[in-house]
Amino acid sequence: MVAVASKGTAVVTLPTDTQILITRDFDAPAHLVYQAWTTPELVKRWWSAKRGAVTVADVDLRVGGMWRWVMLTDDGFEVAFHGEYRELVPHERIVCTEVFEGYPEADAEALNTMTFTEKNGRTTLSILVQHKNQEHRDAHINSGMESGMQDALDLMEQLVISQS
Repeated sequence: MVAVASKGTAVVTLPTDTQILITRDFDAPAHLVYQAWTTPELVKRWWSAKRGAVTVADVDLRVGGMWRWVMLTDDGFEVAFHGEYRELVPHERIVCTEVFEGYPEADAEALNTMTFTEKNGRTTLSILVQHKNQEHRDAHINSGMESGMQDALDLMEQLVISQS
C-alpha cells in the first residue's frame, strides 16, 4: 500500500483560556516526523507552507540550544520565530519556547510541548502551545495561523512519506 498525505487534517482545540492544542496524524514513523521538525534542510522544505521561501532554519538541537526559523513571504513580508529548547527526547518529545518576532509585546513567549506518538507505523503529533495569558493565545489564533499550519503540515507529511 502506498502512503498518501491526508490534506488539512490537523485538529485545533482550545483546552483552556491560555492553551492551543494541535493534533495531526502522519502516515510515517515517529523518527521521520521528528527528523523533519529538527533538521534545518528538511524544515526549509515544509515550513513555508507554499507561501514563500524559508531563508533561515537554525537548529541547535540540545537543551539550552536556540532555534530560529525565518520565511520571506511571496509578497515580501518577513515572518520570523525563535526559541530555546527546554527538553528533548529524540523521536518522542520536544519542549521549547516560541516567540513570534513580529509581535510587539516582549513577554509574548509561548511554551510548546510536542509529542510524537507512533502506533503501527503511523505517528500522531500533538503540539500543546501554552501562552502566558488569554490575550496572547487569542492573538495567536486570530493571526490566521491555522490555514498556514495546515498547509505546512501537509507539506511535512508529503516529505516524510517520501523518505519512508
